[in-house]
Amino acid sequence: MKRELRFTPEAEANLKALERSRAKSGTFKQVRKALGLLETDIRHASLKTHAYESLHGPGGEQIFEAYAQNRTPGAYRIFFYYGPDQVIGKKRIAVLTIVAITPHP
Repeated sequence: MKRELRFTPEAEANLKALERSRAKSGTFKQVRKALGLLETDIRHASLKTHAYESLHGPGGEQIFEAYAQNRTPGAYRIFFYYGPDQVIGKKRIAVLTIVAITPHP
């Protein structure tokens, strides 16, 4: 199922900071690839998607973590939650809200 990604202001700022940093150009490319996988195949093995227990969304939503990098010091992670989905006419659009894109906490 294809999903639409929505970014919180923090996640948008995280992504823009990566994009502007020459030193992080490789990381930016990996994050963009992971975001593409979240849109098309949230269960892709390389994402290693799992629940992140110590955070909750603004409405109490369960937060999930996906890997953008692996086996790298300070490996980047993408934190997200499901929803809020939209209905336009008879069409339902599944949404993932990206909360943060950050090095592993």
